[in-house]
Amino acid sequence: MYADISEFDNFDSRILQLLQKDARISMAELGRRVHLSQPAVTERVRKLELGGVIKGYRAEVDLARLGYGIRAIIRMGRADYASMVKLIEQTPEVVNAYNVTGEDSWVLEIGIIDVAHLDAVVTKFCMLTETSTCIVLNAPRENAVVLPARRENIKPSIKKVTGK
Repeated sequence: MYADISEFDNFDSRILQLLQKDARISMAELGRRVHLSQPAVTERVRKLELGGVIKGYRAEVDLARLGYGIRAIIRMGRADYASMVKLIEQTPEVVNAYNVTGEDSWVLEIGIIDVAHLDAVVTKFCMLTETSTCIVLNAPRENAVVLPARRENIKPSIKKVTGK
């Protein structure tokens, strides 16, 4: 198993990249693309799974094709944590839910059919706390490939001025 990301090499990073783009790729094809044998790539994927780096596999669905023509973000203030979690779990329109810091305590992404449906969903959450809602117009970036964090890849956008 991987104790930390310092044990990752270029093969592991490439495997993660390819699996995030297409989780249904066969181990044989994955091996071919990263230039490893099928058993070697299968073992690396197994280690990534056992180490908790790969948490699971799922189908990415198109909300609009499922009848949810509108996506919205609901921002909410403080509320009883247990009550909020229970309401989130009971609300199938909630696609993603985040307990956050800052002005808001909760940020939800929801899929809804129309404005009347939006009103019905938001009203449930208004019973717990104040809300602010915005409709998603488009999403230029979603489900981006994530690779291991490396401090050496961080480059400051502004050079520090020193007195020397």
